[in-house]
Amino acid sequence: MLSAAVIALLATIALALCRATLGPTVFDRLQSANTIGTTAMLLLALFGFLNGRPEFLDLALVYGLLNVVGVIAVLKYFRRGNLGEAE
Repeated sequence: MLSAAVIALLATIALALCRATLGPTVFDRLQSANTIGTTAMLLLALFGFLNGRPEFLDLALVYGLLNVVGVIAVLKYFRRGNLGEAE
């Protein structure tokens, strides 16, 4: 059952990679990058569960938070053209 979950997550990453290369806009590519990050977080948590190491769940949560912050930063950059200048 767990191997089916791993295969499904890897298939999700493969589909997101196809979307990242074929996406017509930057926002489609960014959404696929966010999907890849979320799926990688799930794979990390599943790997920790399979090996009996609960600290991998903490690493997966930190990775997920970094993924969200990175996506917000990239969206701000594409909307305003800068990241730190006050207007």
